Amino acid sequence: MENSELNFYNTDGRYKGIFSWILSTDHKRIGLLYLTAMFSFFLVAVTLGLLMRLELIAPGETIMTAPVYNAVFTVHGVIMIFLFIIPGIPAGLGNFFLPLQIGAQDVAFPRINLMSWWFYMSGAMVILISLFTGGGAPDTGWTFYVPYSLKTGTNVTLAVFGVFLLGISSTMTGINFVTTIHRLRAPGMKWFRMPLFSWALYATGWVQILATPVLGLTLLLLILERLFNIGLFDPSRGGDPLLFEHLFWIYSHPAVYIMILPAMGVVSEIIPVFARRTIFGYKMIAFSSIAIAFVGYLVWGHHMFTSGMSDISRIVFSFLTFIVAVPSGIKVFNWVSSMYKGSIDLKSPLLFTVAFIFLFSIGGITGLVNGALATNIHVHGTYFIVAHFHYTMFGGTAFAFFAALHYWFPKMFGRMYRERLAKTACIFLFIGFNVLYFPMFILGWEGMPRRYYDYLPEFQSLQVISTIGSWILVAGIVIMFYNLIRSVFRGEKAGNNPWGGSTLEWTTSSPPPAENFEEVPVVTGGPYRFR
Repeated sequence: MENSELNFYNTDGRYKGIFSWILSTDHKRIGLLYLTAMFSFFLVAVTLGLLMRLELIAPGETIMTAPVYNAVFTVHGVIMIFLFIIPGIPAGLGNFFLPLQIGAQDVAFPRINLMSWWFYMSGAMVILISLFTGGGAPDTGWTFYVPYSLKTGTNVTLAVFGVFLLGISSTMTGINFVTTIHRLRAPGMKWFRMPLFSWALYATGWVQILATPVLGLTLLLLILERLFNIGLFDPSRGGDPLLFEHLFWIYSHPAVYIMILPAMGVVSEIIPVFARRTIFGYKMIAFSSIAIAFVGYLVWGHHMFTSGMSDISRIVFSFLTFIVAVPSGIKVFNWVSSMYKGSIDLKSPLLFTVAFIFLFSIGGITGLVNGALATNIHVHGTYFIVAHFHYTMFGGTAFAFFAALHYWFPKMFGRMYRERLAKTACIFLFIGFNVLYFPMFILGWEGMPRRYYDYLPEFQSLQVISTIGSWILVAGIVIMFYNLIRSVFRGEKAGNNPWGGSTLEWTTSSPPPAENFEEVPVVTGGPYRFR
């Protein structure tokens, strides 16, 4: 890449080299810092997941012992959830494109934005340090369930503190996005002229602001419990372990929507561009984002149906779980309707998007199986949950993330990637994902418990198929990253609007100039207008 292209995120000239990036308050540089860090952590987590699948290719010990497996399992989950999927689209692509989409020069609080990245990196470094100090990597699973997280001799305290720092980062990002959307929209950018990605980030921002502090307080209480034995969660000291579960899931189920709402916003951006049609049901998609964010606060109890809750509580949480599926169904209906009779241009962003719709729909439908009280009793704590979770989070959020990367890559770097390689990567990812995770539905239905290091011989054939799927999936990831990284430096020049998009980010240069627009844009119509 030429030097002129590396300077598209201007600084005030006080810093040179790496310091001009890590001390920059430009939202585009901060977005790229997030993306670089997150995908580095993602590759580490993928490697750990591959090692887990190799261990599970046969009963008994293969490449690691049971304690090592538990530690690898925990670190894989912590990295994927707290360092990649939750911050992924909002902190990375949201930072880069939200001001561009609403016609702003930057976010409302540029210094807080930079501070949020530093908190993110500090939390990541603390988690990294916890792997090699004080008893080694935590082995509790990414949920840190008590009382085991109180009794284990591994370094849970430091790992939990790292996650606490990540929560501060997430809260700062949410405050910035909500304020930016309220205060910095361009002239004429009314609420129902905003792109749907910005609507999704707005709904996500409120979830980050209101839900994340609950996690922070819960994790601080866990640290205090470990350090001072004060008896909040430890049943041997009069504490209540179910209190921890309630507090943890009061945050962690809304966190699912921190992950998936921005992904839905990405899909709502890509479909109209590659179908050459105005999005069907714009207002309903916007309102459904707010509805998902609101109802998402109320359904945490469906994670605890087997924990000893009252029958009335289970019925209420089951009902709310089915209710929250309604706005998600509205979105899927509107996406498919937007493609109906459209002039479809099946480029790689749309291919990833269609894969997202298929995989997320499976995740959502199987979520209703989990939400029904009768079936939940049988599948709770089995591989069925693992499959559902990955179809929702990886098949949902990650595939939308990859779609967004391919969609906005020309705008971010001013370069085009190889389309054939991108499609090849998508096909490998889609096939590998289904071969890896769909057998887990069957394993769970047959009674295979999740989180187990070993299993009975009758489960081996499906475990082997699942492990082979992981190899195909990793091949797709390698192809995709090779294509994108190579194209940053050697890709063909991209025009300002290679896809023919109609939102504001496509009206500026590729890459965008220092303050995004040469002149403040004036918005006179909706975001999705095609001839």
